[in-house]
Amino acid sequence: MKKPRVVFPFTEAGMGHIMPLRSLADTFERKYGDKVEIVRSNFFTETNDSRLIALENIMRNFVISQNKNPSFSKASMIAMDFFGTELDSWVCMQAAVPGSNKAALKHMEELDPDMLVTTHWATNYYAENSEKDIITVVYCPDAHFNPLFSYSCDLALISMEGGYEKALQNRRRFNENNLKLVPFCIRNEAFEIPLDKKENRRVLGLNEDKFTIVLAEGGYGIGKMQEICEKIIAKDLPVTLIPCCGKNEELLKHFASLPVGKNTEFKPQGFTESILRYIASADLFCGKSGNIIAEPTFFGVPSFITKHATTIEKEIAQNYVERVKCALNVFDTDEIVGKIETYLTDRTELDMLSQNAIAHHENFGAEKSVDIIFDLLCTRFPHLKEDNAE
Repeated sequence: MKKPRVVFPFTEAGMGHIMPLRSLADTFERKYGDKVEIVRSNFFTETNDSRLIALENIMRNFVISQNKNPSFSKASMIAMDFFGTELDSWVCMQAAVPGSNKAALKHMEELDPDMLVTTHWATNYYAENSEKDIITVVYCPDAHFNPLFSYSCDLALISMEGGYEKALQNRRRFNENNLKLVPFCIRNEAFEIPLDKKENRRVLGLNEDKFTIVLAEGGYGIGKMQEICEKIIAKDLPVTLIPCCGKNEELLKHFASLPVGKNTEFKPQGFTESILRYIASADLFCGKSGNIIAEPTFFGVPSFITKHATTIEKEIAQNYVERVKCALNVFDTDEIVGKIETYLTDRTELDMLSQNAIAHHENFGAEKSVDIIFDLLCTRFPHLKEDNAE
């Protein structure tokens, strides 16, 4: 009997979409890969169709513009909420790049999924509008379902309680059957890294006893990182300072040119595979709001959230500041540096935030989500459940 085909389509619109999907795909393959065919798809680029490539570029540049320009970000979110799910989806998926919808539906047919599991609204839209009866699953990595994420699907998953509660108020779209609250789908590599900061520092070649600060602004490296680093370096604070610049090569080059005093150990990184171990080695994480805040929280590291680029990011910050209580919104760079100076002699506030983060440690991992998704697949392919029982 042919195995059901489960497709995981990746979209280049920020690491907050990519990493949770990778976690879901890897966990699904580990647990149920012998019963289904797993397909990882670079949906918008693998066919070399110029229309799909153009559309993904638009989506990526839209995210970058939101991070660079607060006014644009605010206006775009207001417009999204005003026009609503159906019109927003039509504009993005059909009007933005003429012909892209036709090309995408064609590629969806080529992929021939029985089930599509996605962390981005665009590929869900195509699966829902395909002539093939595809089981659609959307994991929302944000704090709430914005209009584009609220487009119809068979199963919606979300990890933040506030977003779950808010979604259930929309009874026309969500209910307890098609919406599930699940742990955050952090990347699986996180579980391979110890929580011991000194051990991680030894592996990375860092000073084991020095106060360590990691800064990151997502994959695009856009935020207040440069200003914070320059002020800490100017004061020559006795800290290890590790800015992770992601794909922002210009910023990395700038950091490499900075003169640094004898007390500050400055270790700028580009797009590093060791980002999780760097975060796990830290006493403090600084960066703009987004799903990256889940990673220091997982390792018991407090966060300074330095910026909200969108209302989506504002609600993500709210989750960690008000519910988990492991982060602070600190937007002024002088205040950030002042607090760091205080922590060098008095860790009271820092330790309280760290304890709250550690208390949240069990709320991570893709296992529960994958089991729920597999159960949904079994409703159409009941023999899978029978095989699993054996």
